[in-house]
Amino acid sequence: MSAAAEPAAGTAGVAGRLAGFTGALRGHGIRIGTGEGVDAARAVEALGLADRELLREGLAATLLHGTGQRAVFDQVFDLYFPRTVGGPEGPAAGREELRDRLARALAANDTALMGQLAVEAVDGFGGYGSSPGADGWSAYQTLERLRPQTLLARVRASVRAGGGTGGEGAPEDFTERLLDDEIRRRIELFRRQVGAEARRRVAERRGREEIARRAVAPTADRVDFLYAGRDRVAELRRTVRPLARKLATRLAARRRRAARGSIDLRRTLRGSLSTGGVPVRPVLRRRRPVRPELVLLCDVSGSVAGFSDFTMLLVQALHDQFSKVRVFAFVNRIDEVTGLLRHGTADPEGLGARIQEEARLTGWHGSSDYGVALGEFAERYADVVGPRTTVFVLGDARTNMADPNLPALREIAGRARRVYWLNPEPRAQWGTGDSAAPDYAGEVGMHECRNARQLGAIVSRLLPV
Repeated sequence: MSAAAEPAAGTAGVAGRLAGFTGALRGHGIRIGTGEGVDAARAVEALGLADRELLREGLAATLLHGTGQRAVFDQVFDLYFPRTVGGPEGPAAGREELRDRLARALAANDTALMGQLAVEAVDGFGGYGSSPGADGWSAYQTLERLRPQTLLARVRASVRAGGGTGGEGAPEDFTERLLDDEIRRRIELFRRQVGAEARRRVAERRGREEIARRAVAPTADRVDFLYAGRDRVAELRRTVRPLARKLATRLAARRRRAARGSIDLRRTLRGSLSTGGVPVRPVLRRRRPVRPELVLLCDVSGSVAGFSDFTMLLVQALHDQFSKVRVFAFVNRIDEVTGLLRHGTADPEGLGARIQEEARLTGWHGSSDYGVALGEFAERYADVVGPRTTVFVLGDARTNMADPNLPALREIAGRARRVYWLNPEPRAQWGTGDSAAPDYAGEVGMHECRNARQLGAIVSRLLPV
């Protein structure tokens, strides 16, 4: 049954469905105002519900503001405007029969047939539970039983037999790699179709709103740094430049406002004598525009490393906003990595490995020790921090039960203009286990910074002008 044939597809039903759809997108951080909502309603009216993919593109054009939001949009769209309702009709196909049909669909790049096979696969292999209709459906279980990734060699042989091996005159190994990459792309598309179908089936039982809130992967800027997988970290790194441009614009605006200065009350009142005491022309106390200095102290151990890497890349992209930027990395020893960071910006994915290889970050063991690292910084690099310097410490403040060395942090704070600590752990976990976050928070301002969205907001608010 198509989405257009659903019982709720009347005028009121479509309006309610669209309102729920836009509300779910807002829940994932996509800004949708009244104007976008009206445009989306007009798009539905103009495009109708018969062509689902045309409707998808029309709503995307009216509601989205960037390509990074498209993955979330597609997942939520599949919940609120599903391809089908219920399960497939007829008996379920066997595993080998379904794999044979999938191999042919992959070889022909038949996306419509792949979508149909995804429905059959979830219905046949994805159900779990004891009730007749299954308690739920799992994309992971479906793919584990079907194992589409093992079809690559069979699909490659089928494509080559059909003559679709690549451009003429290209080296054979090159065309083989291109063909394998294309087949992997098709298999990944099928995996996404299986995931969308499993979410749809669960949503029919538990409700679209709950599944849209809990089962839809968030945009990259809302993924917790500590739990981001390799693919999400790579996606995050691609957002560094756009985020840096946005923050640079905000900093420039703040700098312009600050350069105008505050009112000089004494000179304003003196000037008002010529107008009978009315301050017609306020006199501003001009500021000398001086670009501040920035120092980063970054814990690059364990899961915190992804957060530190991203922040280092972001600050490096913003280096024009400061007179000087110095970056130091540590595990239990501290070393300056400013030069490595400049060279590593061309290869952001290799930054962490480059720092680990070329900087001296560990001493007797490989666990983080904030007390030793802060003490070494205060001893070796004290001249780096001055009255124009703002220091950012990046890390979870977990000392592995070692001495937190609060006097060293006090010494750094006494030399600097400001010291801020950005902690990627949830605030509720501060002080649990080996966390010394409350102790450090008593000395300097500590801020929860769990994802790129929070980081952008904090940096734009705290960076000095």
